[in-house]
Amino acid sequence: MKIREITGLPDITTLVPPQTPEQEISGGYASDLLSCVMARAGAGNIWVTLQTHPNVVAVASLLDLAGVIITECADIAKIDAATIEKARTENVALFATPLTTFTIVARLARAGVPGIDEG
Repeated sequence: MKIREITGLPDITTLVPPQTPEQEISGGYASDLLSCVMARAGAGNIWVTLQTHPNVVAVASLLDLAGVIITECADIAKIDAATIEKARTENVALFATPLTTFTIVARLARAGVPGIDEG
């Protein structure tokens, strides 16, 4: 699955579009603990989390992730503006959805994105 295809999934809002839309997503990882993401996720992965603070973008940029999907976000206006601005500055694709992490991970898996420990 290419990162640009995330925008076509139902109930996904693009907050910051991908700078490299043709990039293949190498795997998916879901966690709300930054330390776990730092230890397990890798370049080209899509990260699914309900965390919204700017450090999410810092970690995604450091690891060269394909993008981040923020879950359980029924009101996009509640996402910290600093997070969105940092994503723009760091060229990190940022998406939001009102759906749960479980539902989004299931949709990614059906779309062909493997878990990081499956590839």
